[in-house]
Amino acid sequence: MGRLEYIGERDGWRCWLCDEPVDPTRSANDDRGPSVDSRLTKAKAKGTEQGAADRLAHRSCNTKKGAIAAVVPWPGHLFVVDPAPIITAVDRLQRKGGREVMARCPTHDDAQDAAAWLADRVSRLAPDMHATTGVERGGDQFLVILRT
Repeated sequence: MGRLEYIGERDGWRCWLCDEPVDPTRSANDDRGPSVDSRLTKAKAKGTEQGAADRLAHRSCNTKKGAIAAVVPWPGHLFVVDPAPIITAVDRLQRKGGREVMARCPTHDDAQDAAAWLADRVSRLAPDMHATTGVERGGDQFLVILRT
């Protein structure tokens, strides 16, 4: 099994950036074709095992990201205020553990929806990180919490 196939199988043939399926039969020259991307910039990857930060991405997602740090966006259908950068928070929790406030929501239902989406997304973004999400009341708002 080649490197691309190994990473694709490990990542469930989903793009780590846009979280959409990647078709393994498409050409690597196709915009929606598979490619290998490093989750970390070269500066951040120093000291990590070679290939440990490699993830599956669509060629267009990988090209669009370039050599800058990636951003995993919060979806527009969620009602969140002041959403935290997901990759930064996940990296920090992987190093230090603990908890992070990821977003504020006006209603409990909005916070529950955001927490469920975040748990699902983080489970694919960092499958080895055993994280949980929760909702806490804070004043007249609800906080979406990510814990390790």
